[in-house]
Amino acid sequence: MAFEKATFAGGCFWCMVKPFDTLPGIESVISGYTGGHVENPTYEQVCTGTTGHTEAVQITFDPEVFPYKDLVEVYWQQTDPTDPNGQFVDQGNSYRPAIFYHSDEQKEIAEASKAALDASGRFTKSVITPIEPAQPFYAAEEYHQDFYKKSNAHYSRYRQASGRDRYINSHW
Repeated sequence: MAFEKATFAGGCFWCMVKPFDTLPGIESVISGYTGGHVENPTYEQVCTGTTGHTEAVQITFDPEVFPYKDLVEVYWQQTDPTDPNGQFVDQGNSYRPAIFYHSDEQKEIAEASKAALDASGRFTKSVITPIEPAQPFYAAEEYHQDFYKKSNAHYSRYRQASGRDRYINSHW
């Protein structure tokens, strides 16, 4: 069994873990930072908006059990792919949506999926989520990992108040 990695940015990383964590073939889902110019950034540094990083999740998965194309479909259903400036209540570069590909095959799958979603007419605005090459990924601090398990009440309140669930329910 050869595991692969998938990296997705979709706003607050707390909200991006649970949808992937429970899928078959998922080895791990790590909250972290990618796309910036500072090595080993801290949450506080990323929040300043000066490091260039975005919050993301890095998924280790078995493509024989859960193919990458299916992960991309799950990703779209967790985000607003028409908002280039962030996700829901969280705005700014550190919350921008993006798919970071780890191979040419992932790039092709993500681009085809994006084109199909944009052509579907599901959204009134264009699907703008960038598809970019994977960059160094830095795991976030331990208290951010599996936040939905560690602080379920806080996670649930935040997710509801962010507008994410309302948007997802109205579009999917």
